[in-house]
Amino acid sequence: MKSDTRLLTASPPHPQAAKAGDSDKDYLEALITEADAAEFLSFAPRTLANWRFRGGGPKFVRFRARTVRYRRKDLVAWLEDRLVSNTSERPDAA
Repeated sequence: MKSDTRLLTASPPHPQAAKAGDSDKDYLEALITEADAAEFLSFAPRTLANWRFRGGGPKFVRFRARTVRYRRKDLVAWLEDRLVSNTSERPDAA
């Protein structure tokens, strides 16, 4: 009985997955869309838009009035600033 090797091969990587040879720094420095940033943070894109307007959200790059991008390293830094060890602690205001 001949085995089907197609079942043993890995599926192609996601188009936004790091390519062979890309460093972690390149991955963290790359600009991503608002939708990708929202998915990365597990928030709605509208929440990011509100934070941009009101303040308090992660840093972003504005190219035009409606074109913004985020760097993963800024998203990670923003998350790290909000880490707390108990419920009586308040995250640092950004």
